[in-house]
Amino acid sequence: MTVPIDHSGLSTAEAAARLARHGPNALPGDGRRTWRNIAADAAREPMFLLLVTAGGLYLLLGDLLEGIFLFAMVFVTIGMTLYQEGKTERALDALRELGSPRALVMRDGAPLHVDSRTVVPGDILVVSEGDRVAADGILLEGTEVEADESLLTGESLPVRKLPGTRPKAMPRPGGDDTAALYSGTLLVHGHGLVLVTATGPQTEIGRIGSALARIKPERSPLQKQNARLVRIFALAGTVASVLLVVLLGLRSGDWLESLLAGIALAMSMLPEEFPVVLMVFPALGAWRLARAKVLTRRLASIETLGATSVLCVDKTGTLTENHMRVQAMFACGKTRELDGSALAPPWRALAEHAVLASAQAPFDPMEQAIVALAAPARNGWRMAREYPLSPALRAMTQAWQVDGQPGYTVAAKGAPEAILALCRIGSEQAASISAAVDAMARKGLRVLGVAQARHAAAGLPDSQDQFAFTFTGLLGLADPLRDDIPEAVAACRSAGIRVVMITGDYPITAAAIASQAGIDPGSILTGAELDGLDDAALAERVRDVRVCARIAPDEKLRLVQAFKANGAIVGMTGDGVNDAPALRAAHVGVAMGKRGTDVAREAASLVLLDDRFSSIVGAIRSGRQIYQNMQKSMSYILGVHVAVAGMALVPVLLGWPILLYPMHIVFLELMIDPTCALAFENEPADPGLMQAPPRDPQAPLFGGRTVVSALLIGLGSLVTVLAAYGLALTYLDEERARAFAFSSLVAANIAQIFANRSHTRSLLDGLRTPNRVVWIVAGIALAMLVLVVYQPLLADLFRFHPLSAAELGASLAVGALSVVWFELLKPALKRRERLALHAGHG
Repeated sequence: MTVPIDHSGLSTAEAAARLARHGPNALPGDGRRTWRNIAADAAREPMFLLLVTAGGLYLLLGDLLEGIFLFAMVFVTIGMTLYQEGKTERALDALRELGSPRALVMRDGAPLHVDSRTVVPGDILVVSEGDRVAADGILLEGTEVEADESLLTGESLPVRKLPGTRPKAMPRPGGDDTAALYSGTLLVHGHGLVLVTATGPQTEIGRIGSALARIKPERSPLQKQNARLVRIFALAGTVASVLLVVLLGLRSGDWLESLLAGIALAMSMLPEEFPVVLMVFPALGAWRLARAKVLTRRLASIETLGATSVLCVDKTGTLTENHMRVQAMFACGKTRELDGSALAPPWRALAEHAVLASAQAPFDPMEQAIVALAAPARNGWRMAREYPLSPALRAMTQAWQVDGQPGYTVAAKGAPEAILALCRIGSEQAASISAAVDAMARKGLRVLGVAQARHAAAGLPDSQDQFAFTFTGLLGLADPLRDDIPEAVAACRSAGIRVVMITGDYPITAAAIASQAGIDPGSILTGAELDGLDDAALAERVRDVRVCARIAPDEKLRLVQAFKANGAIVGMTGDGVNDAPALRAAHVGVAMGKRGTDVAREAASLVLLDDRFSSIVGAIRSGRQIYQNMQKSMSYILGVHVAVAGMALVPVLLGWPILLYPMHIVFLELMIDPTCALAFENEPADPGLMQAPPRDPQAPLFGGRTVVSALLIGLGSLVTVLAAYGLALTYLDEERARAFAFSSLVAANIAQIFANRSHTRSLLDGLRTPNRVVWIVAGIALAMLVLVVYQPLLADLFRFHPLSAAELGASLAVGALSVVWFELLKPALKRRERLALHAGHG
C-alpha cells in the first residue's frame, strides 16, 4: 500500500530533529582550515625553521637566555600566524555563510527559503527552472520538468522527468521519464515538488564528494608572480648567507658566531610576508564587500575588479527599480494615459487579452503589472497550450478553452514588431502603430504589442504564427530609473570605465533610459544587426557602442567575446539561466542575488545581494583600493627588507661589529608582520582613486615604478642607519653603538610605514589621513624598543647598553629623517602620475 505524502512538508521541530540525526546536507570537506592546519603550515615555513635552528645554536653555545628567547619567539610567531590567518578564515567563513546555496522547502505548511545545508530527508522541495536541486529525491508533482544531469553523467542533453512514487532503489542518473532527481543537477525546464530521499554524503554526488574535495584550485596570476618573487629572494638570501658565514668564519675563526650572523641575514632577506598579503588582503576585502552587499564567490576576481574597463549591465532591475506599472495604452488608433479610473471596453479588452497571454502566477515584474491591470475571472478556463517566446519570434501565445464553448480563445503579447508580423497587417496601419510605439518609447516606456484570435478547429497548430491574429493594441510600461544611477554612471565615466546598457527593449526606449542614466546612446546596436555580423565585424562594431537593444540573453555571450577581442576587461551582469555562459566568459561575472537563478549565481564571480548597480561601482572602488593597498604593503615589505638585510650584511663586510643577530631580526619581524597585514589593509583609499583609468591587467602587482620607489626608500634608510652606526662606533662603546643604530633602524622602519602610505601625497598629508591601526603599530613598536633598550635582562639579551634620553632621541630622529629625501621626489612623482592620468583619459 502506498503511504500518502503530506505536501505541507515537515514541521520545524521535526526538521531540526532529522538534521541532528542525519547531519548537514553538505559534501565531505568544507575547505576550512582549522587552527591545527594553520599551525602545521606555519611550522613548515623557512622563517620558523631558521628560528628553531638559531635557538638550538644558542643552546649549544651555552647562551640559555638567548635560546629560551628565540624558542619563545617561535610560539609568538605561530600565535601571530594563527591570529592573522584565523582572521582570514573567519572572513572566509562569513562569505561561505552568505554564499551558501538556498533551497525552497515546505515547512509547517508554507514555503520557506532555507540554507540548503539544513535540508533533510522527508523535506518537500519546491523547484523551478534555473534551480539547482538541493538533495536527491523523487518528483511528486511537476509540469514539463527536464533536468541537466551532465554533472553526474557527462551527457549534455537534459532528461525528461515524470512524477512518480518512491522506488525501492534510486535508478542511475541519465534516464528519461524517471521520477528521480539528484543533488547538484540543474532544472532547465518546468517546476514541481520533490520529496527528499537522501542528503549530504548519502546522495549520488556525495559518494564522489571525496574525489571532488581533493581537486586543488589553480593559483591566480598574482599568486604565481609573487611565488616567483619569493623564490628569487630566498635564493639570493641563501647565497648571501652562505658567503657571509664563510667570510666571517675565515676572518674570525668563530664559526658558530658566523653561522648565527648568516642565519640573521637569511631571516632578514626572506620576504615571508608576501604570501600573507596575498591571503589576508583579498579575504578581508571580500568580507568588507559582503558587508556592502556584494558577495565575492572567487577571491581571484578581486584582482581583476579594479582593472574593469567595460561594464555591461542589464537595464531592468539593475538600472531601473524593477517595479513596473502600465502607464499608457494604445487601441483603436488612440493613446490613453492611465489615471486609475475604470477602463472602457476597448481598453478593457486590450488589458484582458494581455493578461490571457501572461503567466497565471507571474513572477516577472512586467507580467505582474499586466495582471494587476485587469485580472479576468478564469473560472472554467483551461490553458490548452503555451507557445513560448523565442529568439526567432519575440512573442508568446497562450490558447485557452472555456467550459461549454467550442474552439479556443488565443492571446499573444510581445515585441510590437513581432505582433505586427503575427497579425500580417497592411503597411499603412503598421506605420500608424509604429508611430504610436515610437511616441511611447521616447518617453522611456517599454512597449508591448497584444493580439487576439479565435481558433475553431479541434486541434491546435504547432506554431503560433499559424493563428489568424487580429491586432488588439499596445501597452506602455514604466520602470523608473533608480535614484542613484546617474551618480554611479558618472563615477564610472570618471574612472575610465565604459558602461554598456544591454536590454531587450525597443531601441528608442533604450535610448531614452540610457540618456536618463547619463549614458550617451550614440549608435545603438540591435540584436538583428548583431546576428548579421561575424565575430571580427562585431568586435569592430562594439568599439564605441554604449547601448545594445533588442538583445536576447543568449546573445550576451557574443557581446562579451567581442569586447574581450578588443582587449577590454569585461564585467557582465545577469540573472537568468541563459545568462550563465556570458557571466562565465566575462572577466568578472556579476549575478543578481535577489532575482537571479542559482545557475547565474554559480557562474558569476560576484553576487549583488541587493541587485543595485551602485553596489557594482562600490565593488570596483573597493577592488581598486584593495589592489592599491596591496601595492603599498609590498612596497613597504621590500623597502624594510632592503634596510634590514643591508644592516645585517654591510657592517660585517666593513669589518665592524655585527649589528643584527637572530633576536634582533625577530623583533623587527614582530613589527613588520602586523604592519603589512593589518595596518595597510586598513588604509583608506587615495582621493583620486576613481579618477584614474583602469590599470593594465598584465602589469605585475609589484614591478616597475613600485619596485623602484621601494628600493629607493629602503636604500635611503640603509645609508642613513649605516652612517649612524659608523658614527656611533666612533664615539660610543660597541653595545651602546648597537643600541643607537638599532633604535635608528626601528625608527626608519616606522618612517617607511608613513612614507609608503602614498607615493604622491606628502608625509604630512599621510599623518593627517586617519588609520588608527598604523598609529597603534607604531606606538607598540616604540614601546617595545624602549623596553629592550632599558630593561636590563632584555638589554643584555640584545647586547645593548642603555642610551641616554638625548642619545635615544637622536637615534629616533636619524631614523625618521631617513625618508625625508624621498619626500623631495614626491612632487615630481605626482606630476608624472597626473600626466599618466590625462593620457589614460585621453
